Amino acid sequence: MGRLDFLYMPSRDVAADRTYFTEVLGGREVFAVEGMGARVAAVELGAGPPLLLLADHIEREAPILVYRVDDLDTALGSLEERGWEREGVFEIPHGPCCSFRTPGGHRLALYQLVRPEAAKHFDGRRDF
Repeated sequence: MGRLDFLYMPSRDVAADRTYFTEVLGGREVFAVEGMGARVAAVELGAGPPLLLLADHIEREAPILVYRVDDLDTALGSLEERGWEREGVFEIPHGPCCSFRTPGGHRLALYQLVRPEAAKHFDGRRDF
């Protein structure tokens, strides 16, 4: 695995959760975007990764741990050799991503950073 960059947290009320994480827990709001029927707020809780992403489009109660890898195809091939099965491949603003669940129900994803400028696109944006 690579570095844990993002922690996607399911949220029933992203605005209320963002307020709690910033005003009560002392986090720093990075962005709050709304689009395509979804709301996502990013909050830094400490120095460095992972960035906490509160999202209303994430199903279930379990968070998704998103790890950056140098080469997504190589990482997925290595996992497949050990019996791993992919769940879904999609794009996030930073690059290609693949999510999966462990047999115990934990949710993880791997992504390859191919668009490092994507983070600057959202920084400071506040749609709600």
